[in-house]
Amino acid sequence: QVQLVESGGGLVQAGGSLKLSCAASGRTFSSYAMGWFRQAPGKERESVAAISWSGGSTLYADSVKGRFTISRDNAKNTVYLQMNSLKPEDTAVYYCSLRVGVATLRGTLYNYWGQGTQVTVSS
Repeated sequence: QVQLVESGGGLVQAGGSLKLSCAASGRTFSSYAMGWFRQAPGKERESVAAISWSGGSTLYADSVKGRFTISRDNAKNTVYLQMNSLKPEDTAVYYCSLRVGVATLRGTLYNYWGQGTQVTVSS
């Protein structure tokens, strides 16, 4: 069993910032990539960012480049998503995910998913 627990979501005004965290527990692996995804009501899930085990490779969706930063602390089995200059269109439930392999924005390649944390950006 692998458990992923997201935290840090909330309500913020447009232009504000939030930092999400995702802690992994349970079964451990030699190395794994992690990613952030989001889903707004009535819309399909979309990729946000991903990071390799070493942190040497990061990937971002075009919609968040320059505004969001993904990072990780392997000693804490935690991945973070720093979100700056938030826009109303960023409103969604944000999910973190884990896969044994390289970082990718292809959500179907991830093996484990958290339950999500709500981010609401008011206009």
